[in-house]
Amino acid sequence: MSKFEPLWQALQTNGSATITLSFLDIENILSFPLDHSFLTYKKEAINYGYQVKKISLKGQWIIFDHLK
Repeated sequence: MSKFEPLWQALQTNGSATITLSFLDIENILSFPLDHSFLTYKKEAINYGYQVKKISLKGQWIIFDHLK
């Protein structure tokens, strides 16, 4: 199981077409600080019906799009 599994499940449960989460929101879901390893694991979101559309380091948010 991936350390990002709780995030992917939260996206899948949400089910919205587009989901924007702050880094803080993601950290609350995961119970640990977001780190650079996310860039490696972000491809796992596809298995849950989402892809990472945009990451803003300055704004500290990530946009996920539901795959059609």
